[in-house]
Parts: sequence; C-alpha cells; structure tokens
Amino acid sequence: MEILLILVPLALMLGLAGLVAFLWSLRSGQYDDLDGAAWRAIADEDSPPQEAQPKR
Repeated sequence: MEILLILVPLALMLGLAGLVAFLWSLRSGQYDDLDGAAWRAIADEDSPPQEAQPKR
C-alpha cells in the first residue's frame, strides 16, 4: 500500500505532462494541415533515374 503514495502522484504528473505536450502541439500548429502531409508522404515527385548509357 505504501507504493501507492509514489505511484498515484507519479501517474498524475505523467498524465499532466502528456496533456501539456498535447496542448503545446495544438497551439504550435502541428495539426493544421493533415491532408497535405498525407499527400506529401505518398506523392512521387522524384524524377525517374537516368539510365546509364553503355559506353561504346
């Protein structure tokens, strides 16, 4: 039972830290353009590799 005196405040502090981190990410604009990030991840904007020309 004595361990609860350590674990309960520790769990509350970790939960509060997670909430603060989430609120910070909201205010800094991390979730503003979710669709754009998804399309950038799958977009194929790289040019195709140049094939090596055989030397004659």
